[in-house]
Amino acid sequence: MEKLFNNTQVAFSLKSDTELDRAYFLFKMIANQPLVRIGAAVTNFALNVNLPVEGLIRATVFDHFCGGINENDCLSVVDKMYTKGVSSVLDYSVEGKEEEDQFDAALRMTLKTIDFAKEREAIPFAVFKPTGLGRFELYQKVGEKQTLTLKEQAEWDRVVARFDIVCSEGHKKDVGLLIDAEESWMQDAADEVVTEMMRKYNKNKTIVFNTLQMYRWDRLDYLRKLHDQAKKEGFFIGIKIVRGAYMEKENVRAEEKGYPSPICSTKEATDVNYDAAVSYMVDHLESMSVFAGTHNEQSTYFLMDLMKERGIETNDSRIWFGQLYGMSDNISYNLAEQGYNVAKYLPFGPVKDVMPYLIRRAEENTSVAGQTSRELSLIKAERKRRKGK
Repeated sequence: MEKLFNNTQVAFSLKSDTELDRAYFLFKMIANQPLVRIGAAVTNFALNVNLPVEGLIRATVFDHFCGGINENDCLSVVDKMYTKGVSSVLDYSVEGKEEEDQFDAALRMTLKTIDFAKEREAIPFAVFKPTGLGRFELYQKVGEKQTLTLKEQAEWDRVVARFDIVCSEGHKKDVGLLIDAEESWMQDAADEVVTEMMRKYNKNKTIVFNTLQMYRWDRLDYLRKLHDQAKKEGFFIGIKIVRGAYMEKENVRAEEKGYPSPICSTKEATDVNYDAAVSYMVDHLESMSVFAGTHNEQSTYFLMDLMKERGIETNDSRIWFGQLYGMSDNISYNLAEQGYNVAKYLPFGPVKDVMPYLIRRAEENTSVAGQTSRELSLIKAERKRRKGK
């Protein structure tokens, strides 16, 4: 099994030679940290002053990491991936909005993706970010138990109502909902709302999934407490488990404000934490469902081995593996070929609006040790294999 993810023929079976060359070019660029920073700044500037660069962005980084500029745009990618058994999660990746009409627009888009998921077997989940439905600062204030003004309380009531509309629709249409995690200082409020939604809509099966970022040393305890609560109150738990996406920001803020960092002190501690959470959920699969979001091959093997040891079928509906579109195809497609449940997060949205997401993705790739070099080595191996035919 240890060699499974080296099979590049399966991993890149959907990529043409041209697409493979583009991927090689992109990851070579991403491997250069200063270049990523300069490129991000230049791209933002060009878009802000309306220089005609959208076509170039679309033909390169956007099309590699995104499904399209709108939900219909994504369908050809969804159908193509599903021919290889890889499902899609349509992710409206527009970030940093602050206005009520923008939150209502995000709500409508999320409801639309639930409709898409209901109609297509290839789309098993819908997804949204808490800050897609409400202001970051408001989550922070609620999480810190600060007193809200009457206006803020009304605003928070609207945020909770948006959550409820989405989760009610997911429940009605039997579509799983993955709710992303964000920075620790707004997450307490989001956790409370998501738990309330689980309590309400996960009574008979798992519909609502919270996300735990396991680079936080407190998340395993959080999971155990949530499990105790679920047992007492009679609801199922859905958890998307990831390592985390805001490490630098978390550490900087902790240092600036003089509190202990919520982030594990080492990468190894994060890995141990991640696998411990996976193990805990598999031990309690009678009341839990897990969406293992990871680009880490060892953690993926770890969950596969656990399933094998416990006699759990590869396609058990309570266990999903997930990766981001444009990354770790060697994991996604080889898992799918072995019969596991696999879904790719498929971001979409207008090019300009999705740029913050793409820049964050590029920066993450440069900071994750070995991720970019692994992508490059696999692409090189596949190019060599094709030339040797």
